[in-house]
Amino acid sequence: MAYQFASDEWVKALKEELNNSEAYREAAKKWEGDFYFIVEKSPGIEEDIYLYLDLWHGEARQAYLQENPGSKKTAFELSAPLDIWKGVLNKKIDPIRGIMTRQLKLKGNMMKIMKAPKAATELVESAASIDTTWPE
Repeated sequence: MAYQFASDEWVKALKEELNNSEAYREAAKKWEGDFYFIVEKSPGIEEDIYLYLDLWHGEARQAYLQENPGSKKTAFELSAPLDIWKGVLNKKIDPIRGIMTRQLKLKGNMMKIMKAPKAATELVESAASIDTTWPE
């Protein structure tokens, strides 16, 4: 089944992929922190989309489309336009390199992210394995 990127169904499918991934569980066993993954207003995206993901010691505890982003403060926000997210999920843009080159904009503790590059890589592997359709 294909999931529309940046939808509630897509982020819930990501949660399931992460929770079924032994590689992610091992890589992220010391990770604590929740995220907003923000798809910025861009061609195909009418307004910013906030996907919430709560990651805790190798487990994805919650995942959903956040309709009211001001109602929840997260440890991290990672934002980019649709074409950059597509590059990340198609493995053309490394997420850590994307942060360093500001293609992906990070709010939160950069050092914490840099201490967990394997967890980021495994998260992208899980996301890339989802049968994804893209907004036009």
